[in-house]
Amino acid sequence: MPNLRVSVAVGDYDRNRPLIDGIVPIDGVDPVFMRLSPEEIFFRAFRTVDFDICELSLSSFTVKTANGDAPYVGIPAFVSRAFRHTSIYVRTDRIKEPRDLIGKKVGVPEYQLTANVWARAFLEEDFGVKPSDIHWIRGGIEEPGRPEKIAVRLPDGVRLDDAPRGATISGLLQAGEIDGFIAPRPPSFIAGAKDIGWLFRDPVAAAKDYHARTGIFPIMHLIGVRRSLVDQHPWLPAAVLKAFERSKVAALAMLSDTSATKVTLPFVEERLKEAREMMGDDFWPYGVEPNRKTLEAFLHHHHRQGLSSRLVSVEELFHPATTTSFKL
Repeated sequence: MPNLRVSVAVGDYDRNRPLIDGIVPIDGVDPVFMRLSPEEIFFRAFRTVDFDICELSLSSFTVKTANGDAPYVGIPAFVSRAFRHTSIYVRTDRIKEPRDLIGKKVGVPEYQLTANVWARAFLEEDFGVKPSDIHWIRGGIEEPGRPEKIAVRLPDGVRLDDAPRGATISGLLQAGEIDGFIAPRPPSFIAGAKDIGWLFRDPVAAAKDYHARTGIFPIMHLIGVRRSLVDQHPWLPAAVLKAFERSKVAALAMLSDTSATKVTLPFVEERLKEAREMMGDDFWPYGVEPNRKTLEAFLHHHHRQGLSSRLVSVEELFHPATTTSFKL
């Protein structure tokens, strides 16, 4: 019997590359890989369900799961994670600390982006800045007219307006027409910008403090398998999770081989040692149980921020075959 031929759309990350390069197979599958940006993958996945297997925004997937119309089944392979203290840029001539954002205008490319959920969560929990304290302005980072890929209904008291026609949030920040900017990507003009910089002057220190207090390493993206395909091939979710886990293990083995660094940066060996000392040997875990606390925190904030119509449980996000495994 020939392998199942499927399309796979993911980012070109080191932890995915052993899969993309064919070093790690997906059992029973003949994959056709597409290396695309998250923005393109998510737009096409949630608007037109273009891919058989793909990377998904945790926030968008949670919206769809809460509504009962998710076209994909979740796989707990968390291919993107990030501390989002580096995602908040401000007019440094006006904003000196987080509470200075109260009553100010802050740009977002989409309100429901996963990065923005996490940023709003720590702004509220750690600094008392609630979503309703800010006037949110939605617009593209580099191109005007970016829409929410998924319609959301925000709670009363949360004000979200579109940027003026033809404007971007990068341009509005540079012109001083907004006071801050929260997004997974930096403003398009940031190099050498005057009076614009990170809200947290030392975001690495802020993120380390956050992790020390909470134990959370924020999840951004998971993997999804087209629901109709899972209905036909119920063995597929477990095979996909196994392959992504093996790919990550292979990537970390290559990263740990310091005879010749695999990353075009100095001090990679030192940063790897630092990450393991801070977060343990498996500092980028896949699977449900090692990530339950992080997932529960996200789902709590997602619902509290009005993005999910009900509080979603961790188990609802993932196919049952991916939440348990055999043991030798």
